[in-house]
Amino acid sequence: MEGFMEQVMKVNEFVNNLVWGWPFLLLIFGTGIFLTAFTGFISFRKFGYIIRQTFFKIFSKDQVGEGEITAFQAVSTALAATVGTGNIAGVGTAIAIGGPGAVFWMWIAALFGMTTKYGEVVLSIKYREKTEDGRFVGGPMYYLTRGANMKWLAIVFAVFGTLATFGIGNMVQSNSVADSLNATFGINPLITGIVLAILVALVILGGIQSIGKVTEIIVPFMAAIYIIGGVSIILLNITLVPEAFGVIFHDAFTGSAATGGFVGSSIMLSVRYGVARGVFTNEAGLGSAPIAHAAATTDHPVRQGLWGVFEVFADTLVLCTITALVIVMTGAYDTGLDGAPLTTAAFEEGLAYGGYVVTFGLIFFAFSTLLGWSYYGERCMEFLFGPKSIIVYRLVYLPLIVVGSVGGLRAVWALADTLNGLMALPNLIGLLILSPVIVTLTKEYFGKGGIYEKEEKQK
Repeated sequence: MEGFMEQVMKVNEFVNNLVWGWPFLLLIFGTGIFLTAFTGFISFRKFGYIIRQTFFKIFSKDQVGEGEITAFQAVSTALAATVGTGNIAGVGTAIAIGGPGAVFWMWIAALFGMTTKYGEVVLSIKYREKTEDGRFVGGPMYYLTRGANMKWLAIVFAVFGTLATFGIGNMVQSNSVADSLNATFGINPLITGIVLAILVALVILGGIQSIGKVTEIIVPFMAAIYIIGGVSIILLNITLVPEAFGVIFHDAFTGSAATGGFVGSSIMLSVRYGVARGVFTNEAGLGSAPIAHAAATTDHPVRQGLWGVFEVFADTLVLCTITALVIVMTGAYDTGLDGAPLTTAAFEEGLAYGGYVVTFGLIFFAFSTLLGWSYYGERCMEFLFGPKSIIVYRLVYLPLIVVGSVGGLRAVWALADTLNGLMALPNLIGLLILSPVIVTLTKEYFGKGGIYEKEEKQK
């Protein structure tokens, strides 16, 4: 059995290098550039309007159209899954391997990823379906089937999506929480796992409406705590900000020299890890977030698509940037640490109780990810086997939270990153095939006589 697992891991390592290698990164990055240009740079030209329609309407109850949950509850559920350990550990890994310059390429990936996520959400609303019991379901499975007429590819996505939830959205997250609580407060990982499983069960048994109500409270709260902690460090070291940006921009085009505990990095590594970790944290192009957005109450696909732009902006250009600046400003990347320990060391260096900020950030980020990805898995499972299969999915998903907390099934964790990337392939194909639909709906909304023009006249 041990020999078999070694072979499986070798195959996985080979596939993982292909999935997260240059061909994939160029595909996902290229798709973002293509959609941005094809839509007339909509995420840039209308950015002010997008922020007014999203950030400034977070607590608005004035919803128009059909759906199960509010637009903000939908984006909260998506952000709950997106804003996770990637914002803490992922950024740390990108800088530790790719150097400070990786942050620049993370920003570039996010700028074009905003339109990728916009397109995903637009299509998820356009091709969503209403079930017999009144639920709204959508995502890549549905726009690949109904829009691109490629049901076989939709099935491929759903299979990868279902399997990925058990690793990246489940055991990896519960283990992060258990490790943090054990290291900081000495709490037994098994107890952490059981409590987490119970809390997740109480939320997900109520479906998307229950998940939406919880995440719309958790997401702003956890983001606020982390932002306050990070911004405090930045303000306390405000004179180092110009230097930090200088290092980031310089290393993005020259590579990083080896200093202290840092082994140095080439430009190619900087680009690769910046783009890869950027995609990993905001999930633009992976096809996961549109599954949550499909349940939103909205009167037009583009209106909900604006929340997709906001989602990437908030995740990468705000939260990840704060993490990156703290790491670079404090010089922690020079310690030889990697991932979450690197981010923790940076926060502890910059703030007396900075380590607690990261610990609580990991706890809330990971818990919210458990909620968001459970919903993704349910929808993928339902698409494959029907509504009754959701019960089976939950009976597997909840116990695995406990298994992950004590460090079990680590082989599945290794597969999770690969499966996560494989989800993107059918989704990107669907986005490219249906790009004319995205453009048509964008023109319908922003064009002459569209919703945008009417709203501007009413000001």
